[in-house]
Amino acid sequence: MTREFNGLLITGTNLRESQQAQKLARQYSSCWSTAGVHPHDSSQWQAATEEAIIELAAQPEVVAIGECGLDFNRNFSTPEEQERAFVAQLRIAAELNMPVFMHCRDAHERFMTLLEPWLDKLPGAVLHCFTGTREEMQACVARGIYIGITGWVCDERRGLELRELLPLIPAEKLLIETDAPYLLPRDLTPKPSSRRNEPAHLPHILQRIAHWRGEDAAWLAATTDANVKTLFGIAF
Repeated sequence: MTREFNGLLITGTNLRESQQAQKLARQYSSCWSTAGVHPHDSSQWQAATEEAIIELAAQPEVVAIGECGLDFNRNFSTPEEQERAFVAQLRIAAELNMPVFMHCRDAHERFMTLLEPWLDKLPGAVLHCFTGTREEMQACVARGIYIGITGWVCDERRGLELRELLPLIPAEKLLIETDAPYLLPRDLTPKPSSRRNEPAHLPHILQRIAHWRGEDAAWLAATTDANVKTLFGIAF
């Protein structure tokens, strides 16, 4: 790893990608992975999928269940399929005493309704790539959920509302992420020739978030590193 970041969390969004993520994490030092099925792929959820995710979660590189949740914006899987897969993964995480790495888009009320019965049974939870409202953020934080912020906040077209929320997120509940290869920060200079986002852009996102929160970047980096260690139970 470079001096600017200490490790990588490689997320799984379906069974095949979760298996690939675990293999990558095993191959390289300071890498970890998640195992789960994204709401877009929830139609793939079957009993065999559940068994495979449980087996994968037993590997030492796998530190969370997910990416799981609800996405009612595009509905690549039906809401019913999404809810079934989400609840199943919450149950797996609770049974295995693992944190959950979650996704929610245009589904906050139903998301919280399904999640609430499980929160006290889980060691931790993060809402990845948060883009919701102030009220939604506060509801999550009130229940101990970590808030993941990506380069979305660097977008002058659609990130301004999220930018205003940054000072309201408790530092001890903040995670900073890239969502690579998506969400390349639009304010990078010089502008990259490729639109593909990379983990190497994380320091830029950190610097911008620290600026908008009015905090020292080194302090915020140390704080969010500590949050990662606490949530995922890892050391680096």
